[in-house]
Parts: sequence; structure tokens; C-alpha cells
Amino acid sequence: MTIRETVFRSGTGTIVLRNEDCLSGLLSLDRPVDVVVTSPPYNIGVPYGNYDDSISRREYLAWVDEWAAAIRRVLAGDGSFFLNVGGKPSDQLVPFQVLDVMCRHFKLQNTIHWIKSIAISKEDVGDYPGLTGDISVGHYKPVNSERFLNDCHEYIFHLTLEGNVRLDRLAVGVPYQDKSNIARWKRPRRDLRCRGNTWFIPYRTIRSREKDRPHPASFPVKLPVMCIRLHGLDRARLVVDPFMGIGSSAVACARLGVDFIGFEIDPSYFDTACRAVAAELEKRRGPPGEGGPRA
Repeated sequence: MTIRETVFRSGTGTIVLRNEDCLSGLLSLDRPVDVVVTSPPYNIGVPYGNYDDSISRREYLAWVDEWAAAIRRVLAGDGSFFLNVGGKPSDQLVPFQVLDVMCRHFKLQNTIHWIKSIAISKEDVGDYPGLTGDISVGHYKPVNSERFLNDCHEYIFHLTLEGNVRLDRLAVGVPYQDKSNIARWKRPRRDLRCRGNTWFIPYRTIRSREKDRPHPASFPVKLPVMCIRLHGLDRARLVVDPFMGIGSSAVACARLGVDFIGFEIDPSYFDTACRAVAAELEKRRGPPGEGGPRA
């Protein structure tokens, strides 16, 4: 295939988007990667444009092993690899089969549960501040089945080379609900605690699939933003997404001002990603004379 490349520059970050297969793209990298954040095809029959998501499981896992080895070769010694994987109610083993392959190359340091939708009953939490009734928040793809529950979450596996990478946990922290907890520690602390490994990140409401979500399996921009911040923004010198899709991770890096390289084999998704980054940088363009995105 003909490789196309688009480069955006704004502030301290350089955003490089390449219409290229990730295996050849990863081999071409000439600097260590601090953060990989990505969501590959899940092999559950998703109708992608240029990729068959229904190959045999054996063939799929062999391919997973191939690009996992390529990521290991480029990941910095203190780097983080955030791998978003899901399945479907009738095929729930995919994330665990993929993780089994990953553990040939990496240590599993954290398992994060990406919650897309959640229901909370007032009865279950009692007199909880701010909760006046039952709530249900978020979106999921409903299934019409007498056997399976609606699937409201996916996994984010945090993989590292040795399992000992220091994280900036409070960069994605949350305030204490009970403020008396702040003073219970021996040393002064901010009103901020570790969020934990359940992250509620809902999709935007989709009014037009072509406009709001032209890719059948993209993740919200907030997901890579949180992953990069958790690794440590000051140590995220280069972020890579081998399966860039329509550019959520690229937009995240444009927003954070860090260097990014993304690979996407589908020309249509690549073009959408380019437009998304351009739109993000246009929103952040300063007054005339301060510079803006250049492609």
C-alpha cells in the first residue's frame, strides 16, 4: 500500500498520522516509546472497512502475538502500554485470550475496568450526598437475548516490561467524598485520592453515526487522556497508537501537547483522524501571530 503521512505541529507537540500497517510502522520507529494506548480489532465480527474481523481465532491470536512483539521492541524500559480490549456477550473470552498472548511479552501491572454505563439505586447507597433518586447513566449496545446481559464495560490492561513502572495516580484522582479522610493521614494531603481501577467514561450521545461515530469501535478521547496522565504527563515524551482508527488518541495528544505517532491502514478512517486532529488544533489556535496547526 502507498504510505501517506500527515504532520501537525502545535505548541510543544508534533502529531504524526500515517496511513500504514502498524507492523511496518512500528519497525520504522527510531526513538523509544513512552506510552502506547490502543484498541485493536477484537475478532468478533465488527464491520471494519479494510479489515476482516472474523478470521479464525488461531490466526487472530498469532497476529496479536506479532504486533505485541513489535510493541515490546519499541517500548521504553519505564514505558506503559494501555491495551483496550472487549468482547461480546456470546464471545467473552477474547480479552483473556489476548491477555494470555500479551503476557508472553509484558507484565500485567494493572487491570482497569472501563465502565460505559452504570445504574445506581438510591436504596443501595442510602443517604448519599447529591443522590436524590435512582440513576442510570451512559450508553451501551443492547442485546436481545434471554441468555446474556447487556455488556456495559471493557478492559484496559496496563502492561509494562517489568511490572514496576511508577504512575501519577493523582493526575486522574478524584476528591474525597468524606472530607474527614483528608486529615486522617500522618502527613498533609490534598483533597484528592486515587480513582481506583474503575473508570466511568461514557460515549457521547450519537445522533448521527456518520457524523458522531463513523468508526464502529472507537473509544472516547477521554480514555487516552486519562491513560497518558496516569502514566505521567511529564514522562510521556512520545505516545504511539498502532490502531489509530478515527484518531481519538491523536486528538488526546493534541489536547495534551505531547508527541504522537499513529498508524491506521484504512484510508477513510485515516482521513477522518486527520480532520479530527485539525479540528482539535483549530479550537486551540491562539490569536494571529501565535502559530497554529500546519499539515
